[in-house]
Amino acid sequence: MLGIEEARKELLTGVENLSDEQLNREVEEGRWTIAQVLEHLHLIERGLAAPIIQKELANEDSQPARKKKPIELTVDRSVQKVEATGPFVPSNEFMPLEEIKKRLSQSRATLQEALHAVEDESILSQKSAKHPAFGTMDLEQWIEFIGLHERRHLQQIEELKAKL
Repeated sequence: MLGIEEARKELLTGVENLSDEQLNREVEEGRWTIAQVLEHLHLIERGLAAPIIQKELANEDSQPARKKKPIELTVDRSVQKVEATGPFVPSNEFMPLEEIKKRLSQSRATLQEALHAVEDESILSQKSAKHPAFGTMDLEQWIEFIGLHERRHLQQIEELKAKL
């Protein structure tokens, strides 16, 4: 749906041949490790995207967004990034790939559970929620954003891999 499965597949393919040590190696002071980037994606999906989508799907008063947002800018790394805050900042804990994959799978399953309950996908464009970077977006764009956000971070992972 809206590119999220393809983005996840690309993301996991991009890290499958890395050792746990490589995933957790800090290649540049002050930058996240690859494992931390992956943990951040899990935290965003579990703690922000999935709960908002679930809440708004159930919200009878949810209104459509006034206009589409330029979410395609998400993958443009020349555009100023939004700093992760609070619950979306990854830990410094060493994390093996299998644990990361398990967490990503769990957060995706929660999201998919909410989406499978949608009988008519047109409802996704009729309900909206506020996004921290883009403002009020319809749920269709929220879902699309998840895949774009993962692709943005895949570019970051490729940069980090080049420095291993």
